Amino acid sequence: MVPADGLIVEAKDLFINQSVLTGETFPVEKMPGVLPSAASLVEQTNSVFMGTNLRSGSARILVVHTGKDTSFGAIAKTLTLRAPETEFERGVRRFGSMLSEIMLIMVILVLVFNILLNKPILDSLLFSIALAVGLTPQLLPAIISINLSKGAQVMARSGVIVRRLNAIENFGSMDVLCTDKTGTLTQGIVKLDGALDLQGNPSDEVFRLASLNTELQSGLENPLDEAIKALNQLQIDPSIKLDEIPYDFMRKRLSIVVAESAGNLMITKGALDHILEICTSCDTDGKTTPLAGDAQTEIEKRAQVWGEQGFRVLGIATKRTAAQKQFSRFDETEMTFRGFLLFYDPPKLDAAATINDLKSLGVSLKIITGDNRNVTLHIAQTIGLEVSGVLTGRELNEINDEALWHAVESTNLFVEVDPNQKERIISALQKRNHVVGYMGDGINDAPSLHNADVGISVDSAVDVAKEAADFVLLRHDLDVLKQGIILGRTTFANTLKYINITTSANFGNMVSMAGVSLLIPFLPLLPFQVLLTNFLTDFPAMMIAGDSVDDVMIQSPHRWNIHTLRHFMIVFGVISSVFDYITFFYLLNILKSSQDVFRTGWFIQSVLTELLALLILRSRKSVFKRHIGKGLWIISLLVAILTISLPYIPSVSTLLNITPLPFSLIIMLIGITLLYSLTNEIGKRYFYRKYND
Repeated sequence: MVPADGLIVEAKDLFINQSVLTGETFPVEKMPGVLPSAASLVEQTNSVFMGTNLRSGSARILVVHTGKDTSFGAIAKTLTLRAPETEFERGVRRFGSMLSEIMLIMVILVLVFNILLNKPILDSLLFSIALAVGLTPQLLPAIISINLSKGAQVMARSGVIVRRLNAIENFGSMDVLCTDKTGTLTQGIVKLDGALDLQGNPSDEVFRLASLNTELQSGLENPLDEAIKALNQLQIDPSIKLDEIPYDFMRKRLSIVVAESAGNLMITKGALDHILEICTSCDTDGKTTPLAGDAQTEIEKRAQVWGEQGFRVLGIATKRTAAQKQFSRFDETEMTFRGFLLFYDPPKLDAAATINDLKSLGVSLKIITGDNRNVTLHIAQTIGLEVSGVLTGRELNEINDEALWHAVESTNLFVEVDPNQKERIISALQKRNHVVGYMGDGINDAPSLHNADVGISVDSAVDVAKEAADFVLLRHDLDVLKQGIILGRTTFANTLKYINITTSANFGNMVSMAGVSLLIPFLPLLPFQVLLTNFLTDFPAMMIAGDSVDDVMIQSPHRWNIHTLRHFMIVFGVISSVFDYITFFYLLNILKSSQDVFRTGWFIQSVLTELLALLILRSRKSVFKRHIGKGLWIISLLVAILTISLPYIPSVSTLLNITPLPFSLIIMLIGITLLYSLTNEIGKRYFYRKYND
């Protein structure tokens, strides 16, 4: 394990596994050298980093940074900082500011006008404060908690552990998903893609030779050998092995000598250039031809093309040899080149389908990885991601934040980046008003998981990544992302239902109450009657978590839109006020009601209208065409029956200062309420045509 960040002074066959910082699948060779100051972490082949580990070789380094000053330490420091404000938290704050402004204006106006009309100062003050409190959706914290808890239970059944409840709302608002490559879009393991002959065609003989070399070698296994063994189904007799020439980092190859019926055969496997340097011939369609000129150039071209596609290419060579007591590296001469072995980290089987699902839900995908450009481009093409732009870690170092804000819109592949650059990309997307999700499983992903609006990890991730994430996927199935987004949007839509309906109904009632208080010699409702009205109408809303939502709220990401919310509150609040004043006119001018009858009549009508508003305005569709959650309509019905019954319960009516009403008045109030409901049904159609958010 490398104990510090440092520059390499001298090295011998030094290979470092630095996937913990960069996500690279294969070990990287390191050596002394001078590099540009703008070189990305991936390009710093003259440096080693704390937390990475040696796979082979040795080196002497000059320690430059230790502890918290290392690249590894910078990750740990980032995780101690407070996460930035998420989109949902920002929306709640703006909503609170809007209500505060309205409440302040209402309190001052109602108090001043009531004092000018010579009403008792204390009663006027309590009444104005009750109006302000009555405007607020008091059960909003409870409704949000219930919605989120319900969502967390459903997600848990789908194989997703929710670590932070508020993130469910952000999941639904997410419009950009950034993801690491290794272990998230890919399986995170090396696999043999093919054993190919000189023409690039699959060859069983080349695979047989590679299997013999791998199975009979006695050195330390590496991921490439394990990939060959995973596919090998041959029964190999260990007794046919005659000798072995071990792998070393000077030759970068390993040879096995086996006894066959046709004679002894030396099989050599290793890095392609080191295999070609010991070959003098090649096998072309079963014929041995000299390896020179065009033949070698063609082999190198094929390997270069595969390398650009993200494959790791090894070569296989053989030669017939006479029996001898011991073989050495000096016997690796005049061999025949037989073919290629191609290795890669395969994409997950459902990656392509997930990309299409995300696109259909209005979520764009961006890959942010420490792996190199060619490998990442190949994976993107394999999973069907249309590449709109590529930005490397070095290029990121050379541009300022303002330029990056523009670049992130047109770029969806960020390659050869370090953990700090990943965090910078996410911040740039957030500056562009995107709700950003990040999916990763390594230590290098922890800062990004911490700072994204939605951090997603997997159960096989390192502990620090799971600790930094908002969600942990228990199933190795990217389809749960789609389910999570749909559930997040459902939860967010149900929360917005409550806020829209409650604030508009409360606003209408409070405006009506404030206006009529200037026209009559008594308070239209006592302060505790105002609060009881809010409590009774909020109680059914706790069942809204189980309600269905409109398809339009699922098909694309939605956020807090204070502008639309304000207009909803005003439009349907005014409709509510109009019917309130119709009720006032009937009670005062036609029935000549007493103070107690007026308060009782309006108390019942306020509760009934808001209950029906909850059932009607909860959907853009007609109330008869959109299924109402069972719990929602049952509780609403029970509250309506209770409200109408309260005046007829002697002890309760005395406590609440309400009085029994004539049956004819109850019928009239129900009629006004039904007319109000019909108006709301018509009004919402026109509203959503204009504000189709």
